[in-house]
Amino acid sequence: MNMLRSIAMTTALVACTAGAAAVHAQAYVDVGVNIGPAPICPYGYYDYAPYPCAPYGYYGPEWFVSGVFIGAGPWFHGPRGFRGYVDPRFDNRHGYRGPLPGPHDRPMPSQRFDRIPNFRGDEWRDGHGGGGRGR
Repeated sequence: MNMLRSIAMTTALVACTAGAAAVHAQAYVDVGVNIGPAPICPYGYYDYAPYPCAPYGYYGPEWFVSGVFIGAGPWFHGPRGFRGYVDPRFDNRHGYRGPLPGPHDRPMPSQRFDRIPNFRGDEWRDGHGGGGRGR
């Protein structure tokens, strides 16, 4: 009787394992993603999908070269080992609900990129989605 029960249990285990593998194999999908061109935003864009335009003051001065945003996420064009600061008060993921510039908006002439008033770079980013808190 024990032998019959062992055979039945083994058969059931093999059947479940094979069924689970078949379900897993059926669920596999290979998708190629074309990210397209970088968003065109006056003060840069957030480094997470869907990459909305970021407000003035989110990125620190090191994210701009001659007033041009160096990019973030898949379009990052900064130097290797880059570490730039962001102000989390202007991050949607931290509760920011203020105005956001639209794509193709122009920067305000009075807003400088080399010195951003009241900037609090409490978090850093590497341009590729990595980052942390503090300086």
